[in-house]
Amino acid sequence: MGEKSGREGSGICGTEVSPGLRHADPSSRKVVVFDFDGTIADTLPSIVAVARHVLSEWGLPQERLADCPKLVGPPFPQAFSMVFGLSEADAREVTRRYREEYGALGPEAWPAFPGMGALLDELRASGRLLAVASSKRSALLHRALSDEGLLGRFDVVRGKQSDAQQSKAETLAAVLEDLGAAADDAVMVGDRHFDVDAALACGVPCVGVTYGGTAPFGELEQAGACTVAGSVEELGRVLLGR
Repeated sequence: MGEKSGREGSGICGTEVSPGLRHADPSSRKVVVFDFDGTIADTLPSIVAVARHVLSEWGLPQERLADCPKLVGPPFPQAFSMVFGLSEADAREVTRRYREEYGALGPEAWPAFPGMGALLDELRASGRLLAVASSKRSALLHRALSDEGLLGRFDVVRGKQSDAQQSKAETLAAVLEDLGAAADDAVMVGDRHFDVDAALACGVPCVGVTYGGTAPFGELEQAGACTVAGSVEELGRVLLGR
């Protein structure tokens, strides 16, 4: 995600960012697009643990490793440059090492937040179309959703196909195109300002979530989230209007 899209002007989906998106009613939207890390699955602990190990072996001092939680949100390898100032070449190599270690992990590395499966079932029963737009690699994203028994709940799942710079807004735009949905039909759910930025760039409101512990205090509100949910249960109330 190093894909801050901007919060004003024309979005990549061809829709002007409107102040009304900050006050949209998420329960009126028939398409719900979820981020994955920190939104569907509690991946912060495993991402931080692997990143700390890889960066420590790379030679970063221990005090710098306190910033590892900031890696949840931006895409790799760009995240290592954004957070730790690594050169493009070094970020690629650290990412290679990180993926080698992270990819060897099992389902314990990406557990769904408690209640997430039930929420997705309720949303589907209410007639919603569900999708995932993530900066995680596509193969790993599908694997993680499958491991948690969630893959079949989604109509469209899109992750990164390569490390070419692709914004989260472009991924969201592709999801909407896959679904044949307009921006007015959709709401995004995400845990970092990258998700809010992408949604607003596409003319889509974004519900922020804080139950994954990834966003600094106030980040989602400042970015323009229409509301913020502190638990999966609260997210359900927001999306289902109850």
